[in-house]
Amino acid sequence: MIDELPPSVTGNEVQLLLRPRRILTSRQFFVLFVLIALPVTAVSGYSFALGNAYAPWFAALDLVIVAIALRWVWRSGDRYERILLGEGRLEVRRSPDDAAVFAAHPYWVRLSTTGERDTPDRLKLGSQGREVEIGSFLPACERGVLAVRLGALLATASGRAPANEH
Repeated sequence: MIDELPPSVTGNEVQLLLRPRRILTSRQFFVLFVLIALPVTAVSGYSFALGNAYAPWFAALDLVIVAIALRWVWRSGDRYERILLGEGRLEVRRSPDDAAVFAAHPYWVRLSTTGERDTPDRLKLGSQGREVEIGSFLPACERGVLAVRLGALLATASGRAPANEH
């Protein structure tokens, strides 16, 4: 998901916030866990009634593993990348600490893509021998939109004419 944030009070920079799409809410994840836990508990209870003394322990272990996996999937949706493009500076910041992983003057930044033009496999920003991949968690179609949008923003910020889209 690509969101454009409003500029800060100090200037007219553009901020793009890149986040992975979340299909389920936290409540829906909890309901999913309950829907998994009910049959597991029922089967382990039936197996215990037939004499398998280890079934409840394996079911509990299984549910702990499933809970940890669901929690990990949910937390992976919290990550983000923030691209700040202002006068004389382009920065890429990443979660969890919002630290800058790439900074350069927009005039010297090169946007490169690999793969199809409309659905690139990878997007990279590079300057003076440093490169950073951006939007790796976005679907290919959104990476294509990001490439076009960021290419136009870089062209405007550096004073170059935007590339033709023929």
